[in-house]
Amino acid sequence: MEKKDPYKHKERYLKWLKENRNRIGEISLENSSLILAYLYDMQEGLNVAVKSKKGPRSYTRLNNIIQRMVFLAKAFEEIYGLEDISQIDENTLHNYFNKIKNGEIRRLDGRVYQDPANFVKIFKAFWHWWQKVNRKERNEIRDITIDLDTICDKPKWVYMSEEQIEKLCKTASFEYKVLITFLYDSGIRAPTELLNIGVSDFNNNFQEVTIREEISKTFGRRIKLMFSSELIKEYVNKKGLSEEDYLFSFSPFTINNNLQKLAKTVLGTEKSLAGQKYSELTMYDFRHCSCCYWLPKYKSESGLKYRFGWKKSERIHYYSEMLGMQDTIKEEDLIDDISSLISKRKINMIYTDNKLKETRLDFLEKKIEELMKKVT
Repeated sequence: MEKKDPYKHKERYLKWLKENRNRIGEISLENSSLILAYLYDMQEGLNVAVKSKKGPRSYTRLNNIIQRMVFLAKAFEEIYGLEDISQIDENTLHNYFNKIKNGEIRRLDGRVYQDPANFVKIFKAFWHWWQKVNRKERNEIRDITIDLDTICDKPKWVYMSEEQIEKLCKTASFEYKVLITFLYDSGIRAPTELLNIGVSDFNNNFQEVTIREEISKTFGRRIKLMFSSELIKEYVNKKGLSEEDYLFSFSPFTINNNLQKLAKTVLGTEKSLAGQKYSELTMYDFRHCSCCYWLPKYKSESGLKYRFGWKKSERIHYYSEMLGMQDTIKEEDLIDDISSLISKRKINMIYTDNKLKETRLDFLEKKIEELMKKVT
């Protein structure tokens, strides 16, 4: 199946490139040439930093580079009169990002920037590219970004308990009930993985779903569906979907808009425990909630990481924040552990006792052999 691009990242990038191939009109010629050269290298995977992932950058990443690097180039031109960002010095760079962080420099609407560290990361990546390009020409460029702060504040999200999600499902239309239940059960990334799932990706009578390698951000996986399979099967039958069809064909904007209306009606406009208002619910919040649901049920981190497509254990805490967790140990668990410990000690005692007996027998046999030699 052809991979869907829900946010049209490829289309947007190619359109921008066509319009700005020779010159980015809103910034100086020097800055335009630098950014375009950087962009072309990232498009091909050239001159990437030593510790960075190799290969061409995704269209999502390329669009992010365009947005933030053009923004920074304009800012440095307007505030510091700097028409060549490769000539920026360390003090100017720190001065600018400190002003963004403390709110001296604000957005056009007057609000404080929520993600200054994301701008820092983009500029650091650009500067490391610039260093590598110059190193090939035997020019050594100092790393002026080394002391910049790249720590991002974790975005707020909507936490919902199992009971709250059940309330949503009771009020939702059949289609959205299926969608919510599938998102909560699978923990799938939405919309990127979700909208690329086809009917043919389900196995074992809809009790398992395969998230293919080519649609996953990290790795492909085949996971068990524990409470959404019957609903999905009913949905496929009602819709008359074939093996070649995608499961969902909604626009992500439409889905999120309808989810927010539903959440506002059912749960109100208060802030959830994760800081975001219920009325600002998006598809991706169900991945967070799914992690909270499955975390106490998996016996190992590796199983949970596989289900969610994570390579690092730190993602577990990032997504769950341990919300909804409770101490689940029971007396019988403790009794079982103690019984197991006693059994192991008994086995060790028997083993040790047998070894001692064997050693004594060996000693006696040797003594008897020595006496026999003396007698003969």
